[in-house]
Amino acid sequence: MKPCGLLRNADKIYRSLCHGDLGMAFAATRLGSTMPDLTAVRYKVKRGPFGEVTGTHVKFFEQLLGHNRVITDPNECDSYNVDWIKMVRGSSRLVLKPSSTEEVSEILKYCNDNNLAVCPQSGNTGLVGGSVPVFDEIVLSMKMMNKIISTDELSGALVCEAGCILQVLENHVEQYGLMMPLDLGAKGSCLIGGNISTNAGGQRLLRYGNLHGSVLGLEAVTANGRVIDSISTLKKDNTGYHLKNLFIGSEGTLGVVTKVAIQCPTRPLAQNVAFVGLNSFDKVLKTFVLAKKKLAEILSACEMIDSWSLGISTDLLHLKSPLSQDHKFYMLIETSGSNQRHDEEKLTSFVETALSEELIEDGTLSGDPTKIKKIWEIRERLGEGCLLDGYCFKYDVSLPLPHFYKLIEALHERLDTSRVVRISGFGHLGDGNLHVVVATPKYDPEIESQLEPFLFEYVSEQRGSVSAEHGIGFKKTKYLSYSKNASAIHLMKEIKNLMDPRGILNPYKVLV
Repeated sequence: MKPCGLLRNADKIYRSLCHGDLGMAFAATRLGSTMPDLTAVRYKVKRGPFGEVTGTHVKFFEQLLGHNRVITDPNECDSYNVDWIKMVRGSSRLVLKPSSTEEVSEILKYCNDNNLAVCPQSGNTGLVGGSVPVFDEIVLSMKMMNKIISTDELSGALVCEAGCILQVLENHVEQYGLMMPLDLGAKGSCLIGGNISTNAGGQRLLRYGNLHGSVLGLEAVTANGRVIDSISTLKKDNTGYHLKNLFIGSEGTLGVVTKVAIQCPTRPLAQNVAFVGLNSFDKVLKTFVLAKKKLAEILSACEMIDSWSLGISTDLLHLKSPLSQDHKFYMLIETSGSNQRHDEEKLTSFVETALSEELIEDGTLSGDPTKIKKIWEIRERLGEGCLLDGYCFKYDVSLPLPHFYKLIEALHERLDTSRVVRISGFGHLGDGNLHVVVATPKYDPEIESQLEPFLFEYVSEQRGSVSAEHGIGFKKTKYLSYSKNASAIHLMKEIKNLMDPRGILNPYKVLV
């Protein structure tokens, strides 16, 4: 039976989009008005020299995984093609769901042999378009690889598969008196493999450091299907190259992380928070210095929220502010220790000193777990809440602390405020990580042109980083040189060419 003209035309449109035919821009509305333009259309990307998925390829994957773990239905595939902030959208029509390292190995070997591009995907909670296809790459969903393999209460070493949800792991290790060394607002949906692949930071990096220090070892599969077993539960292993570090932060461009061994610190017996209001960023910095001096070994987090950001939580999410009066800036300071009374006394003394030195205008303290959770909710739900303003331009950068908030001030002066709903900044003051949010009623290319490359040039001039914890992904590839020397980028490309010579792993990401 021959296809009717309408079906032939639809197939032609799809194939044209997959090959970068930008004349088909009207097809960007196929999924509905709430969906973003196709990435290839909006950003004028040319498709790489990869093969197209055929019925023969699908049949191979169905024989390997079974029909239930091979998704070809366009409606079901669509959810894997769009990032959570609806900034980018691909056109993949094949999603694979492996449940073992062996299956990942077979998939990648077959894709490499047949020159089929692959987009590894974890929880899809990133901000730079790194976890969704640009064209018709095969989506490799890691969600079914969610087994916890072992937990060593004595050493604190947890071994698990890459598809485990961060919150599930947190709940699991809690019964052993342990905690995960990272805590993210997206912990209910992000996967540990994606955390590692982007070197995620989170709110408590100040206390527990980044994943390069917490990951003891990992297992990954390279483009040709080779399994690299670098799993270790030792804290000290100085035998040769630290291969784990090749994959941490590589965003799926060098290999697919399948298992991880991670060091879990002891869960603190006492936790307290202070939420304070301030009238200038200079006082925010002085309060941070005071917190480090007065709280020292029990300081576990120090967050900054400006008044525009607090409005996201109070006005859009309808959360109650911990303070009765409005302030220009807010700080959320957390302590973690082993003695509740001792920690409360230190935190109280810190707040009293900050008040007497006129650094803070108001504040509230709590050691009650329920109240602590509500206070943290103000900060943790900002990423979710900002989407309620309309379209969000979200940036994740790091800056020297003296310049931390000057970027937000510069954007208030630069941007056409008649086209903007909100310009706000919040982030991890303890490690210099600023989250920038510029909201517009809908996607606005004029505002985007005012933001980029200005924002990245500003960061580069202050010797900051264009990406603090979400990676480079698709959106920041042309700005990598703003933070990395040409010699370093050259070596990165050599490593990529060595480990993935056909370039099938997460193409169009990190390197151009």
